[in-house]
Amino acid sequence: MTSLAQTTAIIEAFDAARRVNPRTNAIGIAEQLGISEGELQAARIGRDVWTLPLAPSEMAARFHTLGNVKCLTRSSLAVLEQNGTYPPLGGSQHAGLLLDPGGLDLRLMYSHWYWICLIRDPMPDKNDAPNKGAVPAARWSLQVFNQHGQAVHKVFAKGATAQSQTLPDSWETLRQEGALDTPAFTQSAQPPTRPLPEAPTLAREWAAMTDVHQFFSLLKRHQLRRLEANTLMQGSFTQALPVHALESLLRQASQQTLPIMLFVASQGCVQIRTGTLPTPLRVGGWLNLFGDCFTLHLDDQAVTSVWVVEKPNRDGGVTSVEAFDKRGDLVLQIYAERQEGRPERSAWRNLLTTLTRQEAVA
Repeated sequence: MTSLAQTTAIIEAFDAARRVNPRTNAIGIAEQLGISEGELQAARIGRDVWTLPLAPSEMAARFHTLGNVKCLTRSSLAVLEQNGTYPPLGGSQHAGLLLDPGGLDLRLMYSHWYWICLIRDPMPDKNDAPNKGAVPAARWSLQVFNQHGQAVHKVFAKGATAQSQTLPDSWETLRQEGALDTPAFTQSAQPPTRPLPEAPTLAREWAAMTDVHQFFSLLKRHQLRRLEANTLMQGSFTQALPVHALESLLRQASQQTLPIMLFVASQGCVQIRTGTLPTPLRVGGWLNLFGDCFTLHLDDQAVTSVWVVEKPNRDGGVTSVEAFDKRGDLVLQIYAERQEGRPERSAWRNLLTTLTRQEAVA
């Protein structure tokens, strides 16, 4: 439990950072303080932050009522932001489905939803300073954290201001439901390093897959992490690529106007963007895709491995490109857009074949 003195120190540091730049992101401030983003926001409860005492499925069922939003999901090295409106919720009490290919398309794993909160971040404009009595504009967001204080998913209202009467009704209802309950986060622990396990039947079972979703049970049966499975199957169903091949892939897919599916996942949410890609741009060392209704930020310089992965299915198989960080966690997954019952796009396979040949020659 955070002490009063610790909470005060966190708030003072947060305020100081925001005075310098009101748009400084919370995760950056938290990293400077050596705490989780959830701990930072929880310190602000009662002052611009409210706990939402709703079950995960109940909260997700309201997403489609929130109007036009910007939603955001972050992995360790990638951030996917999209503008739009949520579709109605499907799925079950344990896993939610927000299905809108080309729009807001998400898979929700409720077991990792630990704390849901509503946040008001004042966003003073330069014109606010002369009029001290004016209430500055604000950015309202709904944010979900796991038990370790890591962000699962974020939803930002579009066009809302600090005056409660101008909040959309659905957001105002959430504000009225807000409580002052404080979460108790736990420290996360990384799995210990270990020698590459043996899995003598992995290749046979991999080849027998008829649906890509069977891959998760395959990993579970063999108690393997995804990167371990890729390593074991190298030369059969997987192929390692140099890290710089990731930028080449995105650039060539953009040039060929290939419809691409970008998967960015936190522990409790997978966010998918489907469509053609803009030209990748490097800003501040990060590789960025700036689309009309979406943005992908990728710290590809910190990616440690990239793989082409083939998975059999009833339609002739699907192929993905997967990027991992130094801890072996999946950062970004890329597929060609596809429809159930149809073969994978030949242009995508040709692109990957060309890319792997180029890297082999290099």
